[in-house]
Amino acid sequence: MDPVRQLVESRPDFFVNRPAYLEQAIGIRDFIWQSSGLSSAYMVVTPAGRVIINTGMGFEAPTHKRLFDAVCAGPTPYILLTQGHVDHVGGVALFRERGTLLVAQRDLPLCQRDDQRIKQVREAQAYIWFSDALEAARRPQGSSDASAATPPPQDVPVAEVSFEDSYTFELGGLRFELYAVPGGETIDSCVVWLPQHRILFTGNMLGPLFPHFPNFNTIRGDRYRFVEPYLDSLRRVRALEPELLITGRFAPIEGRELIGACFERLDAAVDYVHRRTLEGMNAGKDIWTLMREVRLPPELYVGQGYGRVSWAVRTIWEQYMGWFKAQATSELYPTQPRDIYDDLVALAGLEAVVARGRSQLVSGDPEAAMLLAEAALAHAPRDRSALILARDANRALLERSGASNFWEAGWLRTQIRRLEQEIEA
Repeated sequence: MDPVRQLVESRPDFFVNRPAYLEQAIGIRDFIWQSSGLSSAYMVVTPAGRVIINTGMGFEAPTHKRLFDAVCAGPTPYILLTQGHVDHVGGVALFRERGTLLVAQRDLPLCQRDDQRIKQVREAQAYIWFSDALEAARRPQGSSDASAATPPPQDVPVAEVSFEDSYTFELGGLRFELYAVPGGETIDSCVVWLPQHRILFTGNMLGPLFPHFPNFNTIRGDRYRFVEPYLDSLRRVRALEPELLITGRFAPIEGRELIGACFERLDAAVDYVHRRTLEGMNAGKDIWTLMREVRLPPELYVGQGYGRVSWAVRTIWEQYMGWFKAQATSELYPTQPRDIYDDLVALAGLEAVVARGRSQLVSGDPEAAMLLAEAALAHAPRDRSALILARDANRALLERSGASNFWEAGWLRTQIRRLEQEIEA
């Protein structure tokens, strides 16, 4: 069996991910410990003290610290951040001690600035998938009441040590090498390499699921991520030839050959999708056609539980060409097709539109059925037959997908629940 496919199928999907919950830290090596959470925190123990790699969200940090303190209570000369996302940096303040140095790639402030600029809209959209985590962040540690008290602080830390490309230090005879990999999830992404043991901490540079196709535009909302920096970063870590790969979530991956095979596969898969998309664009194919046509051949299989090839195609197209598709004059203006759905349905008749949507669904085209349901609901938002059609179309899309992609399945399930509530109202 293909070892890459076997690894994908043997590892957890993202649906099981949840806030810090362990009672004891997981020993990866006799000097490396993991505390699982929304994004895992790690502790590397040396004779001269401990190094913390990522700290979770602010509300998770007390759990991470309690678990690590039970193994080694300090001192903590260094905290290392592999990226500036909130689920990595939120607990820094709790782990800081007098003399602790926080080390991060120099673009950490830029990532944090984005978080603040679009905080409200990003949290509102992320709530669709991360409602439990966001609610937990608003209440005291261990409390089920979101209004009981001030929530634990979410740190916005400033690094004492910022580096551009690389940074190296030794502690207790153990050498730590940090390398910038700006093609990861954030422009401040970096990895932590322990060359004496050939152990690599990648954080979420390669996404939360490994080896899965990357998210070049995450559905929860973020800046676009670009193919060529991703491939450059992947090749940088691939050249290290690690024997143990510790990602941002779940169990580490053992074995130089297996890790190397996964790196090679990801490289080839992303390069293939990039090239095929550009070829199709230059052949005059539109973005929607390419989303349907570009597929990975079996020999380039990687998981698509987080990123998806069709979404990558759309993102690549827009990165090169922008938002204007040159298909309709209306693209230039704020009035869009959905704004005249009401008029179209009024002309065709609500019953006829719903009937056509049902026919499309029965014939195996849930995407067309969904569009017709959306048009019908624009005309009659509470119409039961239109609501049922929309629910059934969402169910069909979920079934067709196999519910394997976290973002797609999360969105569809949210829509199904909402529609069922409206049907029952």
